[in-house]
Amino acid sequence: MVKIRLRFIFVLFFSVWAKAFSQIGFPYCETFTSGSTLESTVFGADAQLVDGVLRLTSNQSNQRGYVYIDIPFSSVFGIKASFEYFSYGGNGADGLTLFLFDAETPVFNPGGFGGSLGYAQRSNESGLSNAYLGIGFDEFGNFGNSSEGRNGGFLGVGETRVPDAIVIRGPGSGSTGYPFVVGRRTMATGNDGLRPDNQFPISSGGPGTSRVTDRNLPGYRKVFLDLQPNTVGTGFFLQVLMEVTTRVNEPMLITIFDRPYDFPAPKNLKIGFSASTGGQTNFHEIRNLLVEVSNDEALEEPKGVDFEDKASCEGQENTYFITDEEVVLPNPNSVIRCLQFYGSLEDIEAETGDVCSQGRCKEENRELILPQGTFRAGSDGGDFTFSPNLGFRDQEVTVYYTITDTYGKTSAGNAMTLLIQESPDPVKLLLENETSLVEEIRLCAGEEIKLEATGEEVYERFEWYKDGELITGATTSTYQVNSGGEYEVRVYNRKNCPSISNSVKVEYPAYPSGIIQNPTVGCTPGQTVDVTISISGYDTEKYDYQLSGLGKVWLNDEMKSISQTGNYELKIKEKDLDCYSDPFPVEVIILTKILEVDFEFEVQGTGITGDADGGIFPDDVIQFSDLSDEEAVSWSWNFGDGSSSTDQNPAHVFGKRGEYEIELIINNELGCESRITKMVSITRSYRLMIPTGFTPTLEENKTFIPKYKGLTEIELLIFTTWGELIFKTADLNTIGWDGTLEGKLLDAGVFVYRFDGTSTDGEKISEAGKFNLIR
Repeated sequence: MVKIRLRFIFVLFFSVWAKAFSQIGFPYCETFTSGSTLESTVFGADAQLVDGVLRLTSNQSNQRGYVYIDIPFSSVFGIKASFEYFSYGGNGADGLTLFLFDAETPVFNPGGFGGSLGYAQRSNESGLSNAYLGIGFDEFGNFGNSSEGRNGGFLGVGETRVPDAIVIRGPGSGSTGYPFVVGRRTMATGNDGLRPDNQFPISSGGPGTSRVTDRNLPGYRKVFLDLQPNTVGTGFFLQVLMEVTTRVNEPMLITIFDRPYDFPAPKNLKIGFSASTGGQTNFHEIRNLLVEVSNDEALEEPKGVDFEDKASCEGQENTYFITDEEVVLPNPNSVIRCLQFYGSLEDIEAETGDVCSQGRCKEENRELILPQGTFRAGSDGGDFTFSPNLGFRDQEVTVYYTITDTYGKTSAGNAMTLLIQESPDPVKLLLENETSLVEEIRLCAGEEIKLEATGEEVYERFEWYKDGELITGATTSTYQVNSGGEYEVRVYNRKNCPSISNSVKVEYPAYPSGIIQNPTVGCTPGQTVDVTISISGYDTEKYDYQLSGLGKVWLNDEMKSISQTGNYELKIKEKDLDCYSDPFPVEVIILTKILEVDFEFEVQGTGITGDADGGIFPDDVIQFSDLSDEEAVSWSWNFGDGSSSTDQNPAHVFGKRGEYEIELIINNELGCESRITKMVSITRSYRLMIPTGFTPTLEENKTFIPKYKGLTEIELLIFTTWGELIFKTADLNTIGWDGTLEGKLLDAGVFVYRFDGTSTDGEKISEAGKFNLIR
């Protein structure tokens, strides 16, 4: 039987623009001056956006921070980058690096910090993942030496610091590589230094100084990097320039490096920065980062085309695609990165002078609202939508667009004209011969239904979809459904404009496996058992249950009173359906006799069970013996003193006097349980027996020694009848008095003893009396 759920709906013929566009490719313009960054800007560790800059470290000890642009650039065309950096406010350490690494690196990890500035290896720290180039702006002076396991340094310095230096290190991975390539001392002269009038410190100031952002003030620093592909060899031709101000209103442009960098480059690279502090500190910050293709002259602008053959449907969102094949993309491996829309060609020309505006897919240009409707660029390169407003049927709308490729090259602008056509009347998806809309239809296995598309006009074409996928061959107004999924139909009028129906979810409920835990056991003979406790997720509000066996049938809660051992079958169905599941086997076992439990105990090996037998002492080992039913398979003992055992016949020492309730719980293999308790009374803490005589000339009974148990301290004194002390001991292990005095055996006679002791629970004992020495 088919069950349906009713709902009230209305159909909207537009969708909400939800995807945010993220930049891919170059030029990449990241100012760091707002409260957020572009999606492809990744920073971590101590790096944070602060006050219009990206702060890689604060002026605190042992800081480390990094940032990289998660966009590859082709080594074929090289790269240009410029950025401002600010190093100030501390006592001068350590510095920052600009680095390049292989774009195919699956997991990014910065290098060793401290003197390695997040690029090179450092002691047991690995270097930057798959590094290609590191340019270090080194304040403290360790990036240019071989300390901490770094590979090479300035000529002849060894591990000596070289402060105020700009150092290039080469490729590396893990703990190998990152060699010193070349360095420039910015506060020294000579072959690796600068002219005196060009010298400058890497940091702009010490403790208490602030960030210098005005290029006309001393302390301002800006870096220009250009990696031009080497046309006659491997690697690049590297140029590093710096704009530096050391005197008011006199900024200088200084060449730091202008030389080959002849290491073979990976196919694609990515760019990033890192900085660190150690025992000495500085703020390290960057701002206004611009990354471009170096060999820009070798790149050409893409060319769009004018489109006049596109139509749109009134009152709904229409989706279009400009493919890479429809336009001209002259640059190698280039694709359409984005579309931008404008109201006129003049609006396009107004932006061509700004490299960031031209190369970046600006969010404000990705949506254009006109009286006739709204154009929105998509997120997949050449896709876009147009949502015509009502009232412009059979009119044309013209919009101007540009395409930007992977390298940031943008076309000059082209026109696109769309005809706004009539949309069909709404279509409803109904169950055949029904008039009410349904949201969900639930069926039993093997059942089928027929869905029908109905509306107020004659439709020219039908497309049926299941779970968003087109159903091949389904082209009529009805569709026979025999599998679960979410269905909808799209109908088209004579102008090929679509209308999309409501969706109908068809479900064939699946019944769970392993629903019953067998067997269901009754541990009390003659009593009924509740089978429902063995059913996983038992829920009579959602399901109906049927148990059958022994010629009877029980429904739902009737299964809580099953009185006979046997094999049964359980079926389940959902409340709103009439079809039961395949049967699940159910086994019911009800015991025919009670599981008997019993035990006994004694002082181990003595037969003593209590005071009548001489009493149990705290340090006696009590042996417990199980006397329970042979069907028991597990035993759980609770000795009443916080200790327990799972042995069948355990032994236990209680350690002090008291009344102890002993509980034994047994289980059989079906999980049935029986229990019993008995009391163990420990009333005595010690035992003392004093002999009446001894015979020192015989092998047996040759010393006078009291027999005792449960004492922790003793003192034995022996006197003559005149009161003379002739023997004394406090040794717990003493053999007693052997009848001698000063080495000579005394004559037979009567002697006097006094015995003092302390029991295990602190009780004091004192006994005195006479005994005989017999010869």
